[in-house]
Amino acid sequence: MKGVILAGGTGSRLFPLTKITNKHLLPVFDRPMIFYPLECLVKAGIQDILIVTGGQHAGDFLKLLGNGKEFGLKHINYTYQEGEGGIAEALSLAEYFAGGDKICVVLGDNLVERNIGQAVEDFERQPSGAKILLKKVPDPERFGVPVFKGDRIVRIEEKPKQPKSSYAVTGIYFYDTRVFDIIKTLEPSERGELEITDVNNWYIERGEMTWHELEGWWTDAGTFRSLLKASNLVAETGANNL
Repeated sequence: MKGVILAGGTGSRLFPLTKITNKHLLPVFDRPMIFYPLECLVKAGIQDILIVTGGQHAGDFLKLLGNGKEFGLKHINYTYQEGEGGIAEALSLAEYFAGGDKICVVLGDNLVERNIGQAVEDFERQPSGAKILLKKVPDPERFGVPVFKGDRIVRIEEKPKQPKSSYAVTGIYFYDTRVFDIIKTLEPSERGELEITDVNNWYIERGEMTWHELEGWWTDAGTFRSLLKASNLVAETGANNL
């Protein structure tokens, strides 16, 4: 399985900090934000990794990470996203890199406390389809929210005003090779973006989506409050512990 970290976008919710650097290079406690999704993949046993970035500071990722020696890697792949077309559009840039293999996708501003190795192993054994990682949160209306029928997800609603469950869809996704063909069929949302929720609902409608509940804490770091929360969590408990 290959890993893809999506670290593009303008980081507008973190202005003015992101006027001078990419959001994913901002500090979370004692390390740059991008270190955490990278460690998440490496500690789960994924060694072949692509970083999708963009904007005026893309070269800074190469300065910081090089070929990944600090993380025990022999090589890191990079690609560039022009503009800001959404998560699914950014993921489409990984098609050549994936080369027909299954992929684990991590949003660059997502941090998890525990190793996701079990979810990786489970998806390796899954014949086809997709898998998402969920976490119970106090404010699910901020995220994509799964709607359940029994223990089966029947659809995902994006930022619903009245969530039908207390789970959030975290920014960690697993897909088979069909994901790139699915993205090519998507129409831009009202935000003008290709939505990853539409990709996930495609698999759900065909009964090919599984899910796994994350252990330990999870947070994004895309707003000032969540960036502070992430720093405090790492300071108190660490992240990506084995």
